[in-house]
Amino acid sequence: MSITGVRRVGTFLAVVGLLGLGVVYWLSFFWVSTEASQGIVQRIFYVHPPAAWTAFFAFGIAALTSGMYLWLRDERLDWAALSAAEGGMVFGTIMLITGPLWGRIAWGTYWTWEPRLTLTLLLWFIFLGYFMVRRSTENPEQGKRFSAVVAIVGALLIPFIHLSVVWFRSLHPEPVVVRPDGPLLPGDMLTLLLTSLAVFLVLFLGLFMLRYTLEGIRADLQVRARRAAA
Repeated sequence: MSITGVRRVGTFLAVVGLLGLGVVYWLSFFWVSTEASQGIVQRIFYVHPPAAWTAFFAFGIAALTSGMYLWLRDERLDWAALSAAEGGMVFGTIMLITGPLWGRIAWGTYWTWEPRLTLTLLLWFIFLGYFMVRRSTENPEQGKRFSAVVAIVGALLIPFIHLSVVWFRSLHPEPVVVRPDGPLLPGDMLTLLLTSLAVFLVLFLGLFMLRYTLEGIRADLQVRARRAAA
């Protein structure tokens, strides 16, 4: 697909994602049932886990395309890795903001150094380091290779983040959706949660494709500038 085609698809997905967010927020306040113990505050549930899962998905794409870049040395794979990492940071930041807001009501504190929270914060800082490493060397290609390794190492934390609440004593609740015996949520809550996840993923994919397009345009302009200079 050409850069123009990617841009058009990305724009469409981003618009659909933004409209979907409006639908999700309306459903979360006027349709889904209220959780008995936490009340209306529990509605942040339809933002926090979807943001977390989308961030992990984005970081996974960044790691996968980084590994392929190290193997194939195709600049387009580096564009994809960078675009996915930026999207992961956006949704990861949403996750790290909404989590403490929910925790203040559920646990009585904004933050506690329990395994899942600590590992998630570490993941966020590793990918922050991804961007710093890209610009830490005078050789851009070397910076891309170093940052690709950082992305791969960071993504290795994701399975441990998921399993940390099972392996260790934690304030964070165990999984209520991805369970061997099936989800524990009532039907309307599960439906809205999965709808919100789909919307977040569509929005991420739209932003990812638009960001990828920007890298393609930037590379094309650099090639034209070099040709003009020659």
